[in-house]
Amino acid sequence: MIEEQILKSEEKAVFALRSLYKKYGYLPYKMSKFEEYELYIRNKDFLVSDRIITFNDTNGKLMALKPDVTLSIIKNSEDKKGEKQKVFYNENVYRVSKSTKNYKEIMQAGLECIGDIDLYDIFEAVKLAVNSLSLISDEFVLEISHLGILSAVLDDVCKDKLFQSQAIEFISQKNTHDLARLCENFEISTQKTDKLISFISTYGEREEVLKKLNCLCKSESIKELETLSAMLSKCEFSDKIIFDFSVVNDMSYYNGFVFKGFLSGICEGVLSGGQYDNLMQKMDRKSGAVGFALYLDLLEQLSKPKKDYDVDVLLIYKDSDDKQKLAQKVNELINQGLSVSAQKSVPEKLRYKQKVEL
Repeated sequence: MIEEQILKSEEKAVFALRSLYKKYGYLPYKMSKFEEYELYIRNKDFLVSDRIITFNDTNGKLMALKPDVTLSIIKNSEDKKGEKQKVFYNENVYRVSKSTKNYKEIMQAGLECIGDIDLYDIFEAVKLAVNSLSLISDEFVLEISHLGILSAVLDDVCKDKLFQSQAIEFISQKNTHDLARLCENFEISTQKTDKLISFISTYGEREEVLKKLNCLCKSESIKELETLSAMLSKCEFSDKIIFDFSVVNDMSYYNGFVFKGFLSGICEGVLSGGQYDNLMQKMDRKSGAVGFALYLDLLEQLSKPKKDYDVDVLLIYKDSDDKQKLAQKVNELINQGLSVSAQKSVPEKLRYKQKVEL
């Protein structure tokens, strides 16, 4: 049995997540550490960072250390009518860290459901995203948006593509001041500007949001949102799932539901996911897809209780002592649930709770 204290936060999370995903029929997926560079450069807007580590293979082909997992899974998937490929992974990806701005090997876990997906599969992905967060911390929130509703609201306000791309950026920042100024620059009416501002200010408890939403816009996607909310209301942690339309992913890759997860103590989202049928189409797939990724490197930011010592027992012995008795004593202490460091003298920087001489 692995002692929990010696595992890092991300390593403990991997063990728990693996068990969770298997219960829902997701199978483990392993892949190479590198792919052809062309795969990533064709879809660079989908990546968190477009700075990719590359190298030439022995045949001269340009390869890249994997900066993303989803693209590799899609590339190796097949379109099979009526079937779903359900996989989970924990893989290292290689990209520029947001905190250090240097290249970093980052542990990432997640799952993908690819194929003939429907609302149940979206519900299951959201539920597993929530359960994933709950395995890491008691203090979390999952925010859900629907890009179909956002698109309908933007089309009603102004169909100009430049306006919409700038508006989406301000919406993702909840920047109502610059959004209002943008509407003024494009000569949007006060009524429609107020409607857009009200829309992005509508977030929080799901039922309250749905009431306001029906007054703000008419979209077939609202029915999907209502059905999903009703399904989630019967789940554990339902109160930690809110609607927030500032959750926006690249609409050229994503469609429908998108979501983001946050943990208390970490200033950025640790989980990101949603439907990415548009990405599937860009990669010549006919299937639909939903999934999410959990960025385990961010768990290092979680505060951990600090111990005042490194080992429970510092066991001091002499060169002349019987080594068989020493081994027996160490084993005896370990069987009592204690950690032991057998030493001939007291190490300068070792912190111990108790010193024992053989």
